Amino acid sequence: MLERALRKNSAKVTFVLPADAPAAEVSVVGDFNDWRPGVHALTLRKDGNRAVTVELPKGSSHSFRYLAAGDYWFNEDMADGQDGPNSRIHVIRRHPAGSFQTAAAPNSSSRS
Repeated sequence: MLERALRKNSAKVTFVLPADAPAAEVSVVGDFNDWRPGVHALTLRKDGNRAVTVELPKGSSHSFRYLAAGDYWFNEDMADGQDGPNSRIHVIRRHPAGSFQTAAAPNSSSRS
């Protein structure tokens, strides 16, 4: 699950997973951390889930995946789209209610 909070010039995106799915240690890796495992490791929250928050520039778009121990890669079901094998998030603008508006990923099949 993704939790999002828009700031003046950035957005705080919190990546959330259940504590036991998968049971191993998990990091979120993406173009925002040069795909380096461990930089954004999910930690246990009071609600029983694991999470990590990453600040991203407003108007940006990023590819990411989760990486668990044992070289187990997996995607985010709540992502805004896909970028090849990766999940994609788009930080566009704020709705009147304060949540993010997202845009669909560009159609990669139209690229030559």
